[in-house]
Amino acid sequence: MSTDTTAKDVIVKVEDDRTGMSPETLRRAVLDHLRFSRAKTLSHAHLLDIYHAVSLMVRDRLVHRWITTAKTYNDTDARRIYYLSAEYLLGRQLEKNLLNLGLVDMARAELARYGVRLQDVYEREADPGLGNGGLGRLAACFMDSLATLELPAMGYGIRYEFGIFRQQIRDGWQVEQPDEWLRNGNPWEIRRHEYTATVRFGGRVEQSLDAEGNMRFVWVGGETVNGVPFDTPIAGFGTATVNTLRLWSARASEQFDLAVFNDGDFRRATEQKAVSESISKILYPRDDSAEGKELRLRQQYFFVCCSLQDILRRYKRYHDDPTLSGMPDKVVVQLNDTHPSIAVAEMMRLLVDREGLGWEDAWERTRAMIAYTNHTLLPEALERWSLPLFRRLLPRHLQIIYEINRRFLRQVHLYAPNDADLKSRLSIIEESDPKQIRMANLSVVGSRMVNGVAQLHSKLLRERVLKDFADMYPERFTNKTNGVTPRRWLMQANPRLRALITEAIGDGWITDLDQLQALAPQANDAAFLDAVRDIKQQNKIRWQRWLARKTGQLVNPEMIFDVHIKRIHEYKRQLMVCLHTIHLYRRIKFLGEDIVPRTVMIGGKAAPGYARAKKTIKIINDVANTINSDPDVQGKLQLYFLPNYNVSMTEKLIPASDLSEQVSMAGKEASGTGNMKFQMNGALTVGTLDGANIEIRDAVGPENFFLFGLNAMEIRELQANHYVPNEWLNRSPALKETVDLLDSSFFNPDDRWVHKEMARYIREDDPYCICADFESYMEIQERAAETWTQPETWWPMVVRNIANSGRFSSDRTIREYAEEIWNLPPVKVSMKTEE
Repeated sequence: MSTDTTAKDVIVKVEDDRTGMSPETLRRAVLDHLRFSRAKTLSHAHLLDIYHAVSLMVRDRLVHRWITTAKTYNDTDARRIYYLSAEYLLGRQLEKNLLNLGLVDMARAELARYGVRLQDVYEREADPGLGNGGLGRLAACFMDSLATLELPAMGYGIRYEFGIFRQQIRDGWQVEQPDEWLRNGNPWEIRRHEYTATVRFGGRVEQSLDAEGNMRFVWVGGETVNGVPFDTPIAGFGTATVNTLRLWSARASEQFDLAVFNDGDFRRATEQKAVSESISKILYPRDDSAEGKELRLRQQYFFVCCSLQDILRRYKRYHDDPTLSGMPDKVVVQLNDTHPSIAVAEMMRLLVDREGLGWEDAWERTRAMIAYTNHTLLPEALERWSLPLFRRLLPRHLQIIYEINRRFLRQVHLYAPNDADLKSRLSIIEESDPKQIRMANLSVVGSRMVNGVAQLHSKLLRERVLKDFADMYPERFTNKTNGVTPRRWLMQANPRLRALITEAIGDGWITDLDQLQALAPQANDAAFLDAVRDIKQQNKIRWQRWLARKTGQLVNPEMIFDVHIKRIHEYKRQLMVCLHTIHLYRRIKFLGEDIVPRTVMIGGKAAPGYARAKKTIKIINDVANTINSDPDVQGKLQLYFLPNYNVSMTEKLIPASDLSEQVSMAGKEASGTGNMKFQMNGALTVGTLDGANIEIRDAVGPENFFLFGLNAMEIRELQANHYVPNEWLNRSPALKETVDLLDSSFFNPDDRWVHKEMARYIREDDPYCICADFESYMEIQERAAETWTQPETWWPMVVRNIANSGRFSSDRTIREYAEEIWNLPPVKVSMKTEE
C-alpha cells in the first residue's frame, strides 16, 4: 500500500467490492468468495461451491441495504408489523434475489464466460421445507410484498432443521424421509447469538406481595430452552428495502451433564439436550399421540415466547417508556392463523410479571397490539389443548387464561345476562372431559381485529364458525382476501409470458398487477393469442423434460395438462379427480369411446398421521400404474402422482398447466392461493363456489370459468337432511360403475383391501359429498375438454384470465392490511443514508 493511500480509501474500496454492481465487481466478488469463503479456485469448484459463492455475492449487496433499512426504521421511529407464523414456505432464494436486484442477465452472462449455466446453479439450492402448503407460501408472499411496498416489517417463525418431510413413494404408499435442507449449509441466514432468548416449560408459580402490596407471580423451576435467532434478508423488488425474517432454533440451555458423562452414562448425559432441541427439528410432528401433542404445544409456545421477548427488547431499546404506554403506537403483532395464539397469554405474562404493569393496563396494551387472521373453517384446525397438558407445560399461562376468561365472561353476562348457553360457547375453557382450552376463542378475545381470507370464508366465520363473537363484537371482524406475489409466480416462474406481457404493456405490472387489465383487448388479437399458445406449449415441453429428468415420468405435452396440486386432505377432494380419471379410462377401455387426450397430474403430501389421505395417495398411484401401462389408452390418457411436491416443482408446473383443479367441497376452503397462481399463468379453473374461487369467477366472468357442484348453503342443507351418498351414487350410472371398478380391485389385486375399503367409504360415508357433486363435475369436464378443441374459444379465455388476475396480488392484500388493520405507513429507504 502506498503512503498516499488513506484508511478512508481502503474502506471505500472494500465497500465497492461488497456493494458494487458492475460486471467486473460482481465477477471479482464471486471469485473472492470461492477462494475465501469456500477455499476453492474456479478450476476445482463444484456447482455447489459456485452456488454458495454467487449467493454470498448477492447477500453482500443485500446486507448493505439491510443495514440501511434497519437504521432508517430506527431513525424514523417507524411503527412496525411483526408477523408471527408457524410456516414460511420460502422457495429458493437465489433467483428471487437476483431478480429483485436486477442482476439476472448479468449473472447469466458472467457465469457463461466460465462455461457455467445459471439454471444449473439455481438447481443446487435446497428448497427449504418450512411450510406445508398455502399457509406457509402465503406468509412468504406477504414478506415479499411488505418489502416491495416499503412497509416496516419483521417475520418470526421456527427454523425447522428438517422442515416438512421429503416424500417418497414405495409400492404406491407415501413414505416420509427427513428433509435435510440444511445439509449443505444456508448462505442466506446470519446467526444472531447475542439475541438468544430463554424459554421455560413446566415448573411452578410462586406468589408474593410487592412493596406496594400488589400480588406478584413468579414462574420458577421446570426446564429452560434457549432460542437462537437466525436472520434471513427479505428484499423488496425495485426498492432499497430489505426486511428481516427471524427464525428461532432450539438449543439446550445445558449441553450435557458432565458428571453423568464422566460416570460413563453417555446416553443419559445428553438426553435432555436431545429433548430440548427436538422442538425445532421438524415441522408439524405427528400429533396422534400424547408425545406428539406435547411437542406441538412446545413448538408453538417456543417461537411465540422468543418472538415477543424480542419485540419487547427492541421497543425498550429505543424508547424510554417505563409503563409501555406508547408501545401500541409502534408495535402490531399479526397472528397468522391459530398456531401463535398463545401470544395473547404470553404478552400478558411479559407485561404483568416481567414489566410490572397492572392487569388493566397490560390488557389494554395487549389487545391494542394483536390482530388475528383465521385461515380455516375446519373445527379440528382451530387448536384445542387439553387442560392437564397445558397446566403441566405452561402453569403461569393457565392462570392468565383463566383470569382473561373470568373477566371476559363477565362482559358476556352483561351482554346477555340470561344466556348460559352463550357463555358456554364463548368461553375460552371448554367444559369437556378433560377440559380443553380453545385457542381460537383466546385469539378473538385478545385481538383488536379478526379477519378471514376470502369473502365467503369471512362470511362463514361471521355466520357460523365464530358467529357468537361476531354478533358481540361486529366491529372486530373484516375480510382480507389472500393474494400471491407476481414477482415469484409470474415474473420468475414464467419468464416467457413475462417477456410477452412486458412487450405488450410495459413492466409496470410487476408492482401494480392491476395493469394487466390492459391485456384485455389482446383477447381479440390473433397474433397475441398465437404467442400465448406458443409460450404455453414451450412451458409444457420444459415441464416434460424436467419431470422426466427428476422422476422418470414421461408426460405428453400435446395433451391437456389437468393439474391438482395441494396438500392431501379429504375436503380438497383429490379422490374425486382420481375417480373421474377412472371414469375416462372406463370409457376408452371398456366402452371403446374417444376422449380429448388428457394428462392428469396430482401432487401433495399427506400429514404423517392422516391415514385416509395416505390411502388416497395409494389409490392414485395404483390407478396411475394401471392406466400408464395399458396400451389401449396410450396417447389418450395419463395419470401421474408427483412425488415430493414443493415450491420449485410448482414454479415449473403451473406455467405448463391448462386446467386448474379447485374442487374442494363448497364451504371448506378458506381461500386457496394455488387457484390465483394458475389463473395468473393462463390455466382455466375447474372449480366449486368455494374460497377465492368465487372472487376469481367474478373477476374473469362466468363464461371464463368452469363451475360445477353444490354451493355452501346447498351442501349444508344436504348434510342437515342426513346425506346418503349411496342414493346419489345409484342415480349416476357412470359413478356407480366407476366405484364398482375400484371395488373389484382391478387396479391392484395384491392390495385389494385398500380399494375395497375406499369404495365402501365412498358409498357409505363420503363426508365431503363427492357423490353429490360427481355428475356435475363430469359434465363440466366434458365442456372443458370440448372447449380445449376450440382454440378460437380457449385462448381468448386464457388471456381474459391473465388480464383479470390483478386483484389477486399479495400487494393488494398487504395494502389493505396496512391501511385498514395495521395503520402502517410506508418508510422510504434511501441508499444515500450515512452508515
